[in-house]
Order: sequence, then structure tokens, then C-alpha cells
Amino acid sequence: MTAAPAELAPTPPPREAPLAYRLTRRVTEYARLMRLDRPVGTWLLLWPALWALWIAGAGRPRPKVLGIFVLGVVVMRAAGCVINDFLDRNIDAYVQRTRDRPLAARRVAPGEALTLFALLLLAALCLVSRLDLFTVELASIGALLTVSYPLLKRFFPMPQLYLGISFGGWSVPMAFAAQTGELPRVAWVLYIAAVIWTAMYDTLYAMVDREDDLKIGVKSSAVLFADMDKLLIGVMQAMTLGALYLVGRNMHYGRAYWGGLAAAGVLFLWQQWLIRRREPAACFRAFLNNQYVGLAVFVGILLEYVYAD
Repeated sequence: MTAAPAELAPTPPPREAPLAYRLTRRVTEYARLMRLDRPVGTWLLLWPALWALWIAGAGRPRPKVLGIFVLGVVVMRAAGCVINDFLDRNIDAYVQRTRDRPLAARRVAPGEALTLFALLLLAALCLVSRLDLFTVELASIGALLTVSYPLLKRFFPMPQLYLGISFGGWSVPMAFAAQTGELPRVAWVLYIAAVIWTAMYDTLYAMVDREDDLKIGVKSSAVLFADMDKLLIGVMQAMTLGALYLVGRNMHYGRAYWGGLAAAGVLFLWQQWLIRRREPAACFRAFLNNQYVGLAVFVGILLEYVYAD
């Protein structure tokens, strides 16, 4: 498998096309490569960072740190998407959901993607360099984990778990380090919650592609879990709520936080209902629904400090 099917390669615009048209087209393809047209993924990565920043900052994260983390999540998510599509460009062409991605459809050259990836990493480096050395060291580890993630689906049976370890949750210890200079126990419990939550919602995402993944030999938790997928997703949902419960106990939170967790629990039940028949479109809806889970938990944390004031 070294090339995309010929029918996937679109006809390039004519050479006499206006310069403005060609530039607009390139920018559009780069934006799609960075998934700027699909912000849900950014929100899913941003929520754990916001949870951690508000807890570490006792409801008042420093504006500079908050701004750097928000921009950093956007940039690193874009970089992760670019390097993922670069490494998967000859696989995505054979998957229904991904065959129209710019690299898979040969609308963006591999060299262009690598240049864009390097520029995004440089932007991330400029952002994190404005923080303390401890946070920079953690960010370096996170960058290595993120870059290595796309390679694991070739041999690791549950790359969704590694996504949580690397991409989905690593902003949590970074946020505590940037805000307080320490990594207390609650930081690691919150990290575990983010890791499990990420593995869970990315398993829902993997269920959309399971049939294609089985045909081409791509590893995923949806393939690994087989007909136990709904049960094990439920286990991960319960574990996420359990870890967040321990965070609340550790922080001595009250009704606002527990209300946020209750709302997240209801949303998890709704996701179970959606995936009951394992229909790809419904599984994708369940995946998207997790942006509201992150929001519910964040609102609970936010209100704890609003009411405390």
C-alpha cells in the first residue's frame, strides 16, 4: 500500500487560474489539513487544560498562562493533525471517512505538510518559551509523545489510550506546573481522568472506521474490544467519573461541581443510547457529544469558585 487509488486524485486547477484563486485554494487546503474547519477536536483537548488551570489557579488562572495554554492547544492540535495525516496519507485514502483529506487526496504535497508542521512546532515553542523551565521541560516530553502517537496504530492494539496519555491529558500536569510550579496529587488524578476520557471518546470515533480498519489492518480500541465495545466504553465512562469524583473530594467541592459531574453522567448515558446499534453515524454523534461533557465539568468547577467569592 504505497499510493492512493487513482480515482481519489482530483483534477488540479488550470495553470491560467488567477493567482488569488490559487492562493485561496492553498490556504483552504492548509486549514483543512490543520482541522481548523472542525473545532470540536480542539475543544476536546482544551477542556482538560481549562479544568486544570482553574483548579491550580483557585478559580483565577493568570491571564498570561491562560492565553498561552489556549493558543498552545490550538497550535499543537493543528500540528498533531498535520503529522498524523502525513504519516497516514497512504492509509487514509482507503478509509471512507478520511479519503478526502488533503494529503490522502493528493491536494497537498508531503513536503508542504512537513513545512507546515515545522512552522506549527516553532509557534508552539515560541509560546511555551514564555513560561518557566519546569513547564518547558514537561512540554518537551508532551511534544515527543504527540509526534510518536500516529506511529503506534501500526502495532499498538489500543492507540486511543496512548492518545490520552500524550495528547488528551498532558496539558493537565503542564497547567499545574505553569500555575503553581508543583504537581500535587490532584494534578495526577485529574490527568488520569483526562487520559481515560480521551481513550473513551476516541474509541467512539474509532467505531466509525472499524470496518475499514479491519480491512487494511489498522489497530484501534474499537477493533480490540470487538463485541465488548459498548460494555468497555461504559467502564471507561464510569472510571472517568470516578476519577473526577476523587478530584472533587480532594478539593472539597460542593453542589456546583457535583451538579457538573451529574450532567456529565447523563451525557454518558445518552452516548450509550446512541451507540446501542453500533451505527457509524450514531457513534460519531456520540463522539461529538463529549464536547458537552467537558463543558459540563468545567462549568461545575467554574461555579465552585464563583459561589466561593
